[in-house]
Amino acid sequence: MSKDYSSFGPAYRNFRVSDGVYVPEPLEDFSGDNPFTRMAPIRGKNKDINFDGTYPYLDKSLKFNFLHTLVYLIVWLVAFPLNRIRFGLRIEGREKIRRNRKLFAGGVMTVCNHVHRWDMVCVLQAMRFRMAWIPMYAQPFNGKDGFKMKYVGGIPIPEDYGGLIKFNQAMNELHERGKWIHIFPESCSWKFYAPLRPFKTGAFNMAYRYSLPVIPMVISFRPRTGWRRIFGKDEPLLTIHVGDPIIPDPKAPRKEEAARMRDLAHKSMLDMAGIISNPWPSSLE
Repeated sequence: MSKDYSSFGPAYRNFRVSDGVYVPEPLEDFSGDNPFTRMAPIRGKNKDINFDGTYPYLDKSLKFNFLHTLVYLIVWLVAFPLNRIRFGLRIEGREKIRRNRKLFAGGVMTVCNHVHRWDMVCVLQAMRFRMAWIPMYAQPFNGKDGFKMKYVGGIPIPEDYGGLIKFNQAMNELHERGKWIHIFPESCSWKFYAPLRPFKTGAFNMAYRYSLPVIPMVISFRPRTGWRRIFGKDEPLLTIHVGDPIIPDPKAPRKEEAARMRDLAHKSMLDMAGIISNPWPSSLE
């Protein structure tokens, strides 16, 4: 019989996993009813960037291109090995990307649960030396993490109407260039939270608009053992699972097709993570 995780708090209500699936004890208070509550504060907010129609959502400057390439070299040469060492990253199902590479020639969207500061590194490792462009919540670009968010390929999602027009133009151009796009449909990070939260539908609306295959990925956890305990006993080790691509049907109505892709991605990720009963539905929309 599956273990009862209700003692972890209301955000684990009715949560059940398959035998052998490890569920870390929560490191934060997940007691609220809003699965989109932002747990991580903006670190060292000291900028006041205006995300309007004047912001360069797709920066084409020589400085950006140089730093963008440099940041990726650091990620590939430094962060990838450190992720293997410190978090014991394992990748399961990556052959599905290689097997479907012709399908992805015109671009692709990847989605993943948002559970760790390095979860984007995990996604990039699963993608194997590909660059990705990542629509992100805008306000952290004003903090200390803004530099690396921008130069890893982060594109802030504006609330200003003029900014949204420029943002959409940037995404149109990235699609025309066949770039890979990554979105965390849970919208915000809950550190080492094992259940899967509801998804925002915007990612799947974008996939439908651009006819992008969607690759679902999910991070699950393993107990920290052996010599890796020197990096911290409370933080689990990580496994990222790569699912089969979900292909949008251009003949289907947008609203219904985006919901179908969202629900299918959510279910695929539950299955890969070994979750048999989840506290949250696929969407609250």
